[in-house]
Amino acid sequence: MKKIILVFLLIFCSTNVYASTIVMDKDTLRVLYGINEQEERLIASTTKIMTFMVVVNNTDNIKEKVKVTDSVLKSHGSNIYISIDEIITIEDLLYGLMLRSGNDAAIMLAEHIGGSIEGFTKLMNETAVNLGMFNTNFINPSGLEDNLGNGNTSNCYDLAILMSYALNNETFRRITGTKEKVVKTNLKTYKWTNKNKLLFNYKYTISGKTGYTKKAKRTLVTAATKDNEFLIIVTLNQPNDFEIHQNLYEEYFNKYKKYKIIDKNKFLKDKNHYIKNDIYMLLTEEEYKNIKIDVIYTNDILNRVGYVTISLDDKIYIKEDIFIKEIPKKSILDKIKQFLLNIFKN
Repeated sequence: MKKIILVFLLIFCSTNVYASTIVMDKDTLRVLYGINEQEERLIASTTKIMTFMVVVNNTDNIKEKVKVTDSVLKSHGSNIYISIDEIITIEDLLYGLMLRSGNDAAIMLAEHIGGSIEGFTKLMNETAVNLGMFNTNFINPSGLEDNLGNGNTSNCYDLAILMSYALNNETFRRITGTKEKVVKTNLKTYKWTNKNKLLFNYKYTISGKTGYTKKAKRTLVTAATKDNEFLIIVTLNQPNDFEIHQNLYEEYFNKYKKYKIIDKNKFLKDKNHYIKNDIYMLLTEEEYKNIKIDVIYTNDILNRVGYVTISLDDKIYIKEDIFIKEIPKKSILDKIKQFLLNIFKN
C-alpha cells in the first residue's frame, strides 16, 4: 500500500495539475498544446525577456559602457555582484541578466535606459501592449515581488508571444543561447554559466529564461528547433520544468511536421502577380489534408493587390500579401524603335 501511495505522489509531482503550460509554433503563433495557458500568474525572472528587449530596442550601441551607481545596493535575490563605480558594457550586463538572472544587472540597465525604474517599467508595459500581451503587467525589470507581495504578472500565452518576438532579434538569440561567458571589467573578472539547464541537456534548445521566487514558484520559457520546426514552451508554477519541457519537445517534434503549403513560384496563374515568400506550416498529417487556402483580391495601395490566407478549422494562421509586378517604363529610344517597327510592319 505504501508503494502505491509513493508512486501516486511521484506522478502527481511530475505532472503538477496546478501548473500552466503552453506549446506554441513560433512561426504562426499557433497553440499546439495548452493547459491553464491564459491563467494570470506571477512570472518571476522570465520578466527579464522583456527587460532585454526594451534595452536593445532603446540603445544604439550595446558596447556602450555603464558606470555602476549605488542603486545597485537596492538589489537582492539572484545577482551577478557588480560593485559601485565598476565600469561594464550594456552587452555584458545583458549576459549577466540572462545567464545568471542578475537583479543588479536589471537595475543598472533599467536606470541607464529608462532614467529610472519607473521610466523603464513604462517602456516595458508599452511594449507589451504593442505585442498584444493584454494580460501582462510589469512593475519592475527583475521579476521580484515587492514588500506587499505584488509582482509582474502574465500568462503562458503572452510569454510565448513575447518569446516569439524576442527570437527575431539576433542579439537575444546569441546571448540567451550562450552556455558560458567570461566578462572582464575595470574591477573584476566574471565567469558565468547559463542557468538554463536545457541548453546543456537537450541539444535542440537554442534559447530560454529561468525564473523562481517563493511566491511564483518555478517559471521557465524555452525555445528549441529541429528539422525546421521551431517550438516555444512556457511553464509557470511547474516544479519539474526542465524535464517537462524536454518531454514536450520530443512529443511535439514527433507529432508535427513542417509542410510546404505554397510554392511562391508556382502558386499564382497570373504571372503579373506574385507573393514574396514560400508558405510553410507546422501540421499533423491529418491537419495537412484539411488546410484551406483562400485568395482575396482588393483595391489596395501601391502595388499590393490582395492577399492569400491559410486557415485550419476556420481560423486564419497565415496571411501573405499579393503584389503586382511593376511594368518597366520604356525609354524614349525604345519608343522610337517601337514606332519605326510599327511603320515597317504596315
